[in-house]
Amino acid sequence: MDDSRFLDCLAADYAALRQAAVAAEPTVPVPACPGWTMAGLVSHLGVTYLHKVVIMRTGEWPNDWPPPGTEQEPPLALLDRGYTELTAEFAARSPADPTPTWYEPDESVAFWIRRMAQETVIHRIDAQQAAAVPVAQIPDDLAVDGVDEVLNRMLAYGSVAWPEEFAEMKVEHLATGDAHDTIAVATQGTTWTVRPSPREVTVTDGSPDHPRALIEAAPDSLLRWLWGRAPQSSVQVTGDPAWATYLRNMIAAVTV
Repeated sequence: MDDSRFLDCLAADYAALRQAAVAAEPTVPVPACPGWTMAGLVSHLGVTYLHKVVIMRTGEWPNDWPPPGTEQEPPLALLDRGYTELTAEFAARSPADPTPTWYEPDESVAFWIRRMAQETVIHRIDAQQAAAVPVAQIPDDLAVDGVDEVLNRMLAYGSVAWPEEFAEMKVEHLATGDAHDTIAVATQGTTWTVRPSPREVTVTDGSPDHPRALIEAAPDSLLRWLWGRAPQSSVQVTGDPAWATYLRNMIAAVTV
């Protein structure tokens, strides 16, 4: 996907999320985020947008966050302000411009364009589920990209970049320390091989031989399942279902 496509998806999902928020009471709970309300979800995304704006403008991670006053700002107004400032910042910069990110291999504006598109589509689903309105399907290209992001950048990279946190996460590991066991994740002709261990996770392209589990689904269903926004029945598991649950639990731990 190119950056203009990510920006188009960001715009569409922001609009759909906002529409769902308007259709629901601010106090309605968000099913996939226990303890959150619609108002909290909307405010969270608005503050997340503003956080990325500050990073790109200053070239630094803000020390005190969120800024004073945002808790008193009406959620929809905060969301709109965050989105307006975020998209204006993207428009004022080249995707190749350098900026701090949490992913060392890609410290560019393009990283945040992609990350905010993926962040928004997941929270759009949250808002539509909370509002009890039809949940729109994630476009195939965005969903396949999202699967790659969560496996490679969040799970695999996170396990190496923050080894102490990964080692301390509350997951009952099925894999041994040699990382010979594999899990295959497949959608729309693309397959990822996940090699977990209690110390780190590696992810490579292509199909492994004799995986512990093969997890397959359409792009929309697979991405939603990986993010805990769809039930186990939304994916097809060949092999040991405990290894599919193991993968899902690791992702849940590194994406909190």
